[in-house]
Amino acid sequence: MKRLLLLVLISATLSCQAQKTEFTKSALKTELLALDGKEITFGDILKKHQGKTVVIEMWASWCGDCVKAMPKFKELQNNHPEVDYVFVSMDKADDKWKAGIEKHQLKGDHFWAVDGMKGKFGQAIDLDWIPRYIVVDKTGKIVLYRAVETDFEKIDTTLKTLL
Repeated sequence: MKRLLLLVLISATLSCQAQKTEFTKSALKTELLALDGKEITFGDILKKHQGKTVVIEMWASWCGDCVKAMPKFKELQNNHPEVDYVFVSMDKADDKWKAGIEKHQLKGDHFWAVDGMKGKFGQAIDLDWIPRYIVVDKTGKIVLYRAVETDFEKIDTTLKTLL
């Protein structure tokens, strides 16, 4: 009985961490807030970047690991200027979100998941940690679904293979 339970737990863990190649309908329909205060679905955000390689970062101004990773992220941006960058904030308040963008001089498109990490968008993309990075290729296929702040070499290598 213990072995069966262990196998079920291992299987569930592996399936949760599996590489996804597309976003769920739920994720695509989730509305985020743009800097201009207008709501936009995540699907429409991706459509805006259609035909481009995209790196999506989930972050928050209060997140120590996010702030610590920013120099490496900026280096990644400098090394790959042809890539589009989309930031989705998990901040608890829009003033904190906007202040974080300005303070850290984040270059790219910015959106706010108003209901935070545990909200609709976070659940739809299996968000369990920030910063989290997702790489989408020019065809709209997810090529890297679950990268964190220690995975910059993996992200860099992935981007090089897409060019």
